[in-house]
Amino acid sequence: MIINSGNDYVAALKGNQPNLFKDVKTNFTPEFTYEQINKGHGRIEKRHVSICQNLDGIRPWPGLTTLIQVKSERQVFTHNVIEVTNETPYYISSLSETAQELAERIRGYWGVENKVHYVRDVTQGEDKSRIRTTPLTQNFALARNFKLNLYRGQMFKNMAQAQRLCSFGLDTLKQLFRMK
Repeated sequence: MIINSGNDYVAALKGNQPNLFKDVKTNFTPEFTYEQINKGHGRIEKRHVSICQNLDGIRPWPGLTTLIQVKSERQVFTHNVIEVTNETPYYISSLSETAQELAERIRGYWGVENKVHYVRDVTQGEDKSRIRTTPLTQNFALARNFKLNLYRGQMFKNMAQAQRLCSFGLDTLKQLFRMK
């Protein structure tokens, strides 16, 4: 359906496609690799993004042209202790791009994940919400999005900080949003 509509995809492989995941993991041979190093927020993250366009041993998948492996190492510094975690997710794609271009696409996706989904889940507690009745679920989702857009419109970068500041009371809200 994606390919038929003239679009492309980069999709993470997980347990939802166990046979394809096994094929990719078994037959992946890196052809090109791009390395990224990011520092900030008390951590160092190293990513080696490798691509493989040899699809021998991979079961057919609509539009599949590229296999992607992301080896990541995250070093988190807390209380004078360095905690190191390693992870190797795999992706499939219909795009024939360089390892760097695919690395940037995958990283861009996580930017969206962190800016929207993480904020809605962690800061706003959406997954913990006990509201299950329609239309309340949609109304509260709309209200949460509206709140995030208001915060971002006021140039807040940290949504948890914005939420704490705005919870001080109506006078604070009026002042922040220049209301009378």
